[in-house]
Amino acid sequence: MAEIVIAVAGKVSEYLVAPIGRQLGYLFCYRSHAEKLRNQVQTLRTARDDQQITVDEATRKGDEIRPAVREWLNRVDQITEEADALTRDDQNMSCLNGWCPNLISRYQLGREAYKKAQVIVGIQTDRNFPDGISYTVLPRSATFKGYECFQSRDSTLNDIMDALRDDKTKMIGVCGMGGLGKTMLVKQVAQEAKQQNLFTTDIFIDVSWTRDSKKDEEGIAKIQQKTAEMLGFQFKGKDESTRADELKQRLQKKKEPEKDKESEKENQPEKEKEQKKEKILIILDDIWKEINLEKVGIPFKDDQTICKLVLVSRDTNLLSKDMGAQKCFQIQHLQGEEAWHLLNNTAGDSVEGDQLRPIALKVLDECGGLPIAIVTIATALKDETVSVWKNALDELRSCAPTNIRGMEEKVYSCLEWSYNRLKGDEVKSLFLLCGCLSYYGDISMDQMLRYATGLNFFDHIDSLEGAINKLVTLVKTLKASSLLLDGTEDDGDGSGVGASRLLFMDGDHKSVRDA
Repeated sequence: MAEIVIAVAGKVSEYLVAPIGRQLGYLFCYRSHAEKLRNQVQTLRTARDDQQITVDEATRKGDEIRPAVREWLNRVDQITEEADALTRDDQNMSCLNGWCPNLISRYQLGREAYKKAQVIVGIQTDRNFPDGISYTVLPRSATFKGYECFQSRDSTLNDIMDALRDDKTKMIGVCGMGGLGKTMLVKQVAQEAKQQNLFTTDIFIDVSWTRDSKKDEEGIAKIQQKTAEMLGFQFKGKDESTRADELKQRLQKKKEPEKDKESEKENQPEKEKEQKKEKILIILDDIWKEINLEKVGIPFKDDQTICKLVLVSRDTNLLSKDMGAQKCFQIQHLQGEEAWHLLNNTAGDSVEGDQLRPIALKVLDECGGLPIAIVTIATALKDETVSVWKNALDELRSCAPTNIRGMEEKVYSCLEWSYNRLKGDEVKSLFLLCGCLSYYGDISMDQMLRYATGLNFFDHIDSLEGAINKLVTLVKTLKASSLLLDGTEDDGDGSGVGASRLLFMDGDHKSVRDA
């Protein structure tokens, strides 16, 4: 009987006495609860400041902060503000001008301080992020504008798209002489492939460094690095061969564990979906000599590869024989109405006039059906008089071209005429500087500013801001003349002028660069 009484008394104490004692504790120990809360808030602030240092470092590297980390920081800010507001007036706990203690206020403070202290303990415990505080954001695929859709090239574009859909075709070549618009075409291919969800990632790499045989090692490293950046992984090895092995492994299908036939048959749709989950398109543009893809680490003979290659060059034999492209697509000159349509769209409807049209047709004939030459000349002659067009025709016919592999003679006369028509030595000098720098691909505004300053282009300008403004003005002049095109990335300076690429002439006034 005594045992029963003791048990009942214990339960009564557990459910009645303990809660009453806790409530009284809120009242009589409110100061200690408030002080404990202050101490925990200070500890939590220190932890937050320490976490913020790591977050800031990840942000500077360009990483994205994980949602769980951002939420934790927000929770810390919210609870510390609430705790500060709660404990700010803990001394004012009396009424009747201090003659009588305010029991209700003391009780509320003690209870709220205790509860918020428990919340802080939970927040401190939650400062555990097993997946890390940030993740690497994959670079966006380069976007572009300015592609002109020609009916004669629709079939070529469609054939390339069909080849990309063919699982047996791993390497495709796109070839044709300089100025035909091969680069614009393959960029359009990448755009349509993206819209059709044929690939999860498309990587465009300018390999114009292949002109220089001394740049092989550096160029291979650039391909490896650009591919790794777009795929969001980092190399562990330092040397070229180790990185090639790592890249090859990354570009191959993951081996799946063996399953019994019945289970494999049931899961076949999911398995096929998983294999199609990642497909990578790699475009290597402006190839001048063979690139050893095995040294790069790009698997192209292996059925296990998850990537497809599109190679762009002027040399068909280089792509099909030396590099092993399974299918090559030749880009042809523009003919008849398409060439005229491009000239008309660029120069304006004034070319349809009875006096100007015959001259414009002759100028068009001098362009040789090359889109880059047509756009260059038409841009320069837009809204000009018949006399100016006649003078341009005479100059185009009298220009003496230089013999460079892969380019027709008429291209040079168009480009030389456009260069000679630039107004001012400053813009011509900048154009020639770009010609020297363009061997290495896209030219950033920072590069041009450094070199131009070192060569005293701006010796009459006494401020950095003035030099930048002058450079932007000259670059826009060259772009307006179609002698420079926008590169694949923006410098983000707000000027709207990003990396640029020289398309036509090299530093010796004569050599023509690829479109």
